[in-house]
Amino acid sequence: MEEQPNNPLHGIKLVQILEELIEYYGWNVMSYHVKINCFSNNPTLKSSLKFLRRTPWARDKVELLYLQMLKEKGKAKS
Repeated sequence: MEEQPNNPLHGIKLVQILEELIEYYGWNVMSYHVKINCFSNNPTLKSSLKFLRRTPWARDKVELLYLQMLKEKGKAKS
């Protein structure tokens, strides 16, 4: 496995990303930022994981939202 010390997503599973986003933002805010049906119509972790694993552009947007959340949390801690 290739080392990626500067990649904040390295070693973080998609399920962990989604769980943290759901806890921090909730489904409504997530569906506002990433416009996909699995976030806005009867959202579940299982359906979202299935869709994101098959849809690279949507996964990229979710990962960007996760990085934004990490920045916000960093500011809140300071």
